[in-house]
Amino acid sequence: MQLYHHPFCAHSRLVRLALSEMGIEPELIEERVWERRPEFLMLDPAGATPVLVEDDGFVVPGIDPITEYLDETRGSALGARRLLPVHIGERVEVRRLSSWFNHKFFAEVSEPLVREKVYKRYTPRELGGGPPDMATIRAARSNIRYHLQYIGWLLKARNWLAGDRMTYADLAAAAHISSVDYLGDVPWDEDEGAKIWYARIKSRPSFRPLLALTMAGMPPAPCYADLDF
Repeated sequence: MQLYHHPFCAHSRLVRLALSEMGIEPELIEERVWERRPEFLMLDPAGATPVLVEDDGFVVPGIDPITEYLDETRGSALGARRLLPVHIGERVEVRRLSSWFNHKFFAEVSEPLVREKVYKRYTPRELGGGPPDMATIRAARSNIRYHLQYIGWLLKARNWLAGDRMTYADLAAAAHISSVDYLGDVPWDEDEGAKIWYARIKSRPSFRPLLALTMAGMPPAPCYADLDF
């Protein structure tokens, strides 16, 4: 199995976490989507990461199709560790929260911060690179606060975000937060419940490859790999 990804793409991070929880190690192929490689566009005309390619060449592009595909092809074998529960009501809640982070949090926080602070740094000016837009960064830093408060509110009545056990909802939230946490833009004093939850999930073995990630010229924030932050 191959996974076309970018280290700071939060959706790619979610797939890496899910595969690791399933005991699958894909071949990682880093993709700089701004280069618009014809070979990559043949896999996914949308030109976005992540893209999963099975051993037989079957292509699954995009975060929503990939997570559903992995559940349909591997979920039942996981038993109690299944990331998308069997009960329909629980499945709806997991999908609702996964969508919240994969789309709403992505649009309001992780995508603008990663774009302005990472992608633009390595993208040629003629392709949209250049200095970061500080107004965009300030807006994203403000938006993250109510997302953390929402996580804390959910956890007042639940062990994990969607219920009694860890699901795609937790991995989605953690994947997006981790990409922002590397940059030092998570105000961990905003909500103690959210901080305790994140410490719990980032202590899992599946998180270790993400915490070991570094980028030349851009070291992680001091708390990024600290399990006792």
